[in-house]
Amino acid sequence: MPQHSWKFKSHFRREAYSWKSTSLASKRMREAVSEIKKVAKKDKSLAGEGVIELFVRLYPALMQIDSSSGALGRAMNKTIDALQPILIEAEWEMNTRGKHLEILFEAIQNEGWGIFDNLRDHWGEICVYEGLAHLWADRLIPIVRQVLSSRDYSQFSGTDMCLSCLVYTGRYEELNELLKLYDMPFWFHKKFWALALLKQGKLKEALSYATHIKSLQKVDSSDYEIDEFCESVLIEMGNIEEAYQTYGLKVPFYGTYLNIFRGICKKYPTIDKRKILLDCIEKTGSKGKWFATAKTFGFLDLALECAQTSTSDPNTLLRATRDFSEKNPEFAIKVGIEAIMVFLTGNFLEPIAPIDVYAAYSQVAQVAEKSEMIDWFRAELSKRVLKESITIKPGLRDAIMSRLKVEG
Repeated sequence: MPQHSWKFKSHFRREAYSWKSTSLASKRMREAVSEIKKVAKKDKSLAGEGVIELFVRLYPALMQIDSSSGALGRAMNKTIDALQPILIEAEWEMNTRGKHLEILFEAIQNEGWGIFDNLRDHWGEICVYEGLAHLWADRLIPIVRQVLSSRDYSQFSGTDMCLSCLVYTGRYEELNELLKLYDMPFWFHKKFWALALLKQGKLKEALSYATHIKSLQKVDSSDYEIDEFCESVLIEMGNIEEAYQTYGLKVPFYGTYLNIFRGICKKYPTIDKRKILLDCIEKTGSKGKWFATAKTFGFLDLALECAQTSTSDPNTLLRATRDFSEKNPEFAIKVGIEAIMVFLTGNFLEPIAPIDVYAAYSQVAQVAEKSEMIDWFRAELSKRVLKESITIKPGLRDAIMSRLKVEG
């Protein structure tokens, strides 16, 4: 049978990307994911081979890119998370899967960023066959025992793979024995005992153990991961309100507010979405940042409240003016007025020029003209300009006055 020709291979050659190629590399990874997913609909085995092929090439191809911003890491994590299920679902018999995992194991040992952490944590599930997971555990235990008992706290990327296999195969005594050798309260290893307790149906014990490990840690780098674990356990226990109040509203520092909100709603489908949004606004204190979320979910009264804060983004507001010009022109114009006022009074890295004000005014005025609300629009904007005149940036007051034809 001829070998499949993967298009993504030409984009993932060794050192294919330069220092400032994050955007291009992210695009190529998205394309590769789409290509593999398309194949997976027809041939799961072949798609799994595509996943291995891509994973092996990731680090060698991207190693020259500047990863300091975190954007590359997020793109890679998204890629790996999207393809991991395809790797698990690949229809391989045990020996074939074993051969593919040998190739992947070597790639994991050779990469220098820790991009495959999540794969290592789920190595047992990726083995699929318990017999294969047993083989991996037996193979890695001697090295892991030596590493975990070492006083110099040496690292071995196979440690998490071994611990994962022990959880997957139910070898809890051996798991506990190994973890006792490691006297540091670090979640990245200790979490496997929490998972073992969970797998045994000991939910309260798992929750207590996780919170205990968190209390022992001197740095909070893994606090969010522990919180996610505790939250999931409480939800599984049926303690929805406790989970929501304790962990559900801990908004992470990454991701868009819209996706964060969607994630919370997905975890708590029984809680009213409007309540969740109001709670998120209260927790973060950044009301303007929640405008897009309120608008997208149809809470236009809340969206307008969000728009009326200094933290709102004027360009986002103007996009809403465009999007709602037909279905709700009054909302569109009110939001447009807020956008203009942010341009006039806000602080920006790049100074706002009169031409920016002219453009924003024209866009909102066009909506007002079409909906026969131009007089109302001009009157409302004039009131705001006169009321907030003292906060308008120098040079911009004349610009807006010239459009309103109002004497300052």
